[in-house]
Amino acid sequence: MSFVTDYLTRRGMTFEVVGHPRAVTSLEEARALGISADEVVKTVALATDLGYALLVLPASRRLDLRLAREALGDHSARLATEEELQQAFADCELGALPPLGSLLGVPAYVDPEIMEHDAVIFAAASQTESVKGNPAELFRDEQVQLVPLTRPPHEDVQ
Repeated sequence: MSFVTDYLTRRGMTFEVVGHPRAVTSLEEARALGISADEVVKTVALATDLGYALLVLPASRRLDLRLAREALGDHSARLATEEELQQAFADCELGALPPLGSLLGVPAYVDPEIMEHDAVIFAAASQTESVKGNPAELFRDEQVQLVPLTRPPHEDVQ
């Protein structure tokens, strides 16, 4: 078990561990699992004036940085670099941040579209292991803010 699955187990969450070929992005993860990108959650880290913040959105959608900055109240927030991610989240492989702010010690902002699904899949800090679970249960005890983070669907590129 990974530190992510240990954390979920301690919280009493029902989940399924799903192994797959190496995937560095959430879209690669969806392809590796043979599922729609709508079912996969991607976690993006922004560097802010106060540290890092996690943004959680469907893999099929693009982050709207303007909306993210508004949600954070930090108009200079930017995408964290790979070097920053490796240093700040050393226990997580690149491209495999779990959407669990309390586990990683940072605030998390979740796009409401995530909550419309019965089940979602997300990286479990590994490029070869994901977790499948109910988003309402996943974020039940998390200190998350539900805020729109994505562009309207007609602007997304699949």
